[in-house]
Amino acid sequence: MAKGKKNVPAPTPKAAPKANIKGAAPNWLTQRPLHMAVLFLLGALLYANTLSNEFAQDDAIVITDNMFTTQGIKGIPGILEYDTFYGFFKEEGKANLVAGGRYRPLSLVLFAIEYQIFGKDPLVGHMGNMLWFGFTVVLLYLLVLQFFRSRDNELEACFFAFATAALFAVHPIHTEAVANIKGRDEILALAGSLGALYLAFRAFYEKKFWMYLAAAMVFFLALLSKENSITFVAIVPLSFYFFTSAKPETVARQAIPFIASALVFLLIRNSVLHGASIGNTTIELMNNPFVKIVNNQYVPFSAGERLATVIFTLGYYLYLLFIPHPLTHDYYPRHIEMMSWGDWQVLLSLACYIGLVVLVLKGLRRKSPLSFGIAFYLLTLSIVSNLVFPVGTNMAERLLFMPSVGWSFAIAALGWQWSHQSTIRGNIVAMSRLTPVILVLALAAALYSIKTIVRNPVWKNNYTLFTTDINTSPNSAKLRNAIAGELLHRTAEEKEESIKQQAAREAVGHLAEAIKIHPNYKNAYLLMGNAYNYLKDYEKSILYFQKALELDPDYPDAKNNLGITYREAGRFYGEQQGNLAKALENLEKAYQLRPDEYETIRLLGVAYGFGGNAAKAIEFFSKCTQMQPNNADAWFDLGTAYFSTANKAKAEQAIEMAESIEPGITERRKQQGQKK
Repeated sequence: MAKGKKNVPAPTPKAAPKANIKGAAPNWLTQRPLHMAVLFLLGALLYANTLSNEFAQDDAIVITDNMFTTQGIKGIPGILEYDTFYGFFKEEGKANLVAGGRYRPLSLVLFAIEYQIFGKDPLVGHMGNMLWFGFTVVLLYLLVLQFFRSRDNELEACFFAFATAALFAVHPIHTEAVANIKGRDEILALAGSLGALYLAFRAFYEKKFWMYLAAAMVFFLALLSKENSITFVAIVPLSFYFFTSAKPETVARQAIPFIASALVFLLIRNSVLHGASIGNTTIELMNNPFVKIVNNQYVPFSAGERLATVIFTLGYYLYLLFIPHPLTHDYYPRHIEMMSWGDWQVLLSLACYIGLVVLVLKGLRRKSPLSFGIAFYLLTLSIVSNLVFPVGTNMAERLLFMPSVGWSFAIAALGWQWSHQSTIRGNIVAMSRLTPVILVLALAAALYSIKTIVRNPVWKNNYTLFTTDINTSPNSAKLRNAIAGELLHRTAEEKEESIKQQAAREAVGHLAEAIKIHPNYKNAYLLMGNAYNYLKDYEKSILYFQKALELDPDYPDAKNNLGITYREAGRFYGEQQGNLAKALENLEKAYQLRPDEYETIRLLGVAYGFGGNAAKAIEFFSKCTQMQPNNADAWFDLGTAYFSTANKAKAEQAIEMAESIEPGITERRKQQGQKK
């Protein structure tokens, strides 16, 4: 130490200047218990009209058609052991259709518990989503309060917290995550991430080590809900940098519990999915939107085409955050067309995001709340943007669920910033300017709430969802195919023939559009075959099933349905048109595809019998009696065939067997023959 210098303690860093308030602030602006109650009710009750909704969209994958979930508590080990889609597809290969696989067991565990207690009841699922969403909104409010804990400004903290949470609660972009029961994974992932960060802030200020452990555990549950929670490994140090005066090394240490949880999760995920790489892609349009047709086959987009299309969708996300209309559950190809750098929308989107990055960098040093909100949005969006790795679709509204927190915070920051007046004396919050900010935010919240309430009933069921959103997404091959499938499902249950025919024709129209968009869409060809089967246009039905098999020779549904169509064509040509040769041709083809199908074998016996080939008739009727030995009609048919060969002994033996199974069958069959 230099001579004459005293050992003076280092000066304490100055806290952010406390803003003065110009004008009286209403008491309700700082009433935290009131805020929490209002926010919970706002978040939950906005979705009250979903309680009458049924299961829809991917609910089948995780609930109604999932072999683990429907076992209740007994199915939980299977949920934890396999890919999330395995319980639906029941084949590990099919579970990996989406790039990288999915391991999101937590929401399925909750669904299994609900199934155990309440059974197959959509009301319980929708109620659960409502409550979890309301809880998440309150968690967001509490977290933002922690952000401003060191600023010693109650009005600022409460304004930011309430405005952010309220905007998040009412935003219509969240209807997919909340109104669709399957969206529970999005809600749990965000709730766990926000809750873990809240605990980390409390641990930092209150010096309680157990809270760090709790934060790690809660974050691990968030990761088990959905993988995009991992972005909070970056959000945590970012938050501590912006909202505390901690040194860089201290800021970095706050991420340790989150990094540890992420590493454990990734090890478990890797083990369950057998090392499936997140970046794997397929050359199948419904699982990889970045492919195009060249020389009648699909090839990947060029790097420029892919990047331009991704940049366009990022701009579309921004648009939907500000103007959430129109909304749709389906952004599959080609709802989003292949874009190029010559498209003005791409350039505008790029300019917007460059501007956002500049704002983040400009506000980084002075720790601007606006910069934090934008950075939160960009970081949480990055993992689902298709920039880092493909996510299987161009975009989806549910993917904005987590990033919209950053957007809501940034809007609150803009409002607070506008209400300030910089003077020589310091920062002044002018109530005369804050009041119109509150009114504008309230108006936006009201409009968003109305849109949310109106959008919720669209998720009533698949038919309502598909027939509504087809007006917004007419160029989606997936949605065209889905609506056709729903129409054909309803056709199968409809008794009125004219209605069945109309639905089948409508399905054909949608499928034709799907195939035009995606010429190698094997499921569309399958459904087209089904539709023409309903219309009794068997030639076209067979043609489309054969096309599906050309695309996938091992397509079991196409093989099975082709066999059924050959059988029905054989029946039609024989019974309706009296064309025995064509009937036998189709029935033999049906027999080759479905050699164990009783009705096909019976019809072959009948056709050969009418054709005078008694030996063949006896051969097939004998197979019928072997397949169904207690079927009286099978024995009677065999007896009739033997009579045509003058083998009276065997004929009478077969008829006696039929009578022993069903006394009076001879008289019944005689009357049936007279009616014909």
